[in-house]
Amino acid sequence: MKKQALLISAIVFLLLILDQWIKLTIKTQFYPGEYQPVFGSWFVLHYTENPGMAFGQTFGATLWAKLALSLFRIVAIVLIIRYLYQQMKQMASKEFLVVVSLVLAGATGNLLDSMFYDLFFNIDPCVGFNQMPGSGIKAICESRHFSYPIEVRHQGFLFGNVVDMFQFNITWPQGMPILGGQQVFPAIWNLADACISVGLIWAIIRQKKFFPKKENVN
Repeated sequence: MKKQALLISAIVFLLLILDQWIKLTIKTQFYPGEYQPVFGSWFVLHYTENPGMAFGQTFGATLWAKLALSLFRIVAIVLIIRYLYQQMKQMASKEFLVVVSLVLAGATGNLLDSMFYDLFFNIDPCVGFNQMPGSGIKAICESRHFSYPIEVRHQGFLFGNVVDMFQFNITWPQGMPILGGQQVFPAIWNLADACISVGLIWAIIRQKKFFPKKENVN
């Protein structure tokens, strides 16, 4: 069980370090909306932030919606850790522990953004991803030539945005009905999102191995 715990800890720790390093590098060295090709033009770095779940999905603009999302992440992480502990006691396979560790690392990585980024970084009310109509929080956006009132997102512990930066810049062929010319996968995502997605897809593909059906004994 000790070896299993070390394996899980190493995976989660290394992925968290890499995830936060990438996010902090983007946040401190890119300007909002900056767009830089990585591999040709099909895979790019595109700095944005989102106040919600993976791939920019949100629960709404209210304080309670954002707080509920952060608390949901905390509860999910606690349950995943408990589940991992149970699986270690039952001597689950290393492959399955790796899969669950990926999901744990991803959920924790995005929670860290929400918990701490607003405590160390000031927000710019003129940046689109910090604006949230309906929040009720008034601010003034001042530009070089004029200023105007806006509503900004909630701020503070558990209210920070999640930093995203990876994007596939691939479009469907122009001649394709309905989808022609549109992006195949328009979401902007981060390493934490990728960890969650890979873990869940891996679990689905290998579900017969991970969750074998018990044979009925007559």
